[in-house]
Amino acid sequence: MISAQKSFLNNLRSKTHASHTQLEQLPVSLSLISKDVNLQQYCNYLKSMYQVIYDTEQNIFPFLKDTIPDLEKRKKAHLLERDLNFLGRNNNGVRNFPLTCKIDTITLPYALGIIYVIEGSTLGGRVILKNIQRVLGFTEEEGASYFAGYKSETSSLWRKFLDVLTEFEAAHNSEKAIISGADFAFSAIYNHLKKKP
Repeated sequence: MISAQKSFLNNLRSKTHASHTQLEQLPVSLSLISKDVNLQQYCNYLKSMYQVIYDTEQNIFPFLKDTIPDLEKRKKAHLLERDLNFLGRNNNGVRNFPLTCKIDTITLPYALGIIYVIEGSTLGGRVILKNIQRVLGFTEEEGASYFAGYKSETSSLWRKFLDVLTEFEAAHNSEKAIISGADFAFSAIYNHLKKKP
């Protein structure tokens, strides 16, 4: 069973590697880990990601309420709102659906693939947080609460999510749909972030 779970996760990572890398190499993504990141770049990213996270929580989370036990704890749109308010950057009530507007039918395994991408971003967020603190001076409480993720629980919550994901896949033989959802999410977020907010 353990080797099957490991094989699934390896396939998930390898088959989404190209779309994941494309997203990481986007200029707005690279700016967040640059020593030259500026306030405008940072705010633009937060505004764009707010739309992604809001869409996810409104339209993807409902599919997962009976599958991910601690789903409520994983909500992050309010953290982005808090950061934008602290920075004096109103998001003007813009609540687009950059992910679900491009999906005809959402299935549970496809939704899990999307959440794999969203949850995985919390790990990278901890790296970004250090740079934002160093360059722009924001903290986990003021201006950078989104990138603080789940704070000291970030790693443990990621492992818990992977447990849920691998157990679901093993029970439902849904590797293809999960990978498809994750690959879609990486590409859709890439296409959304490359636009100006």
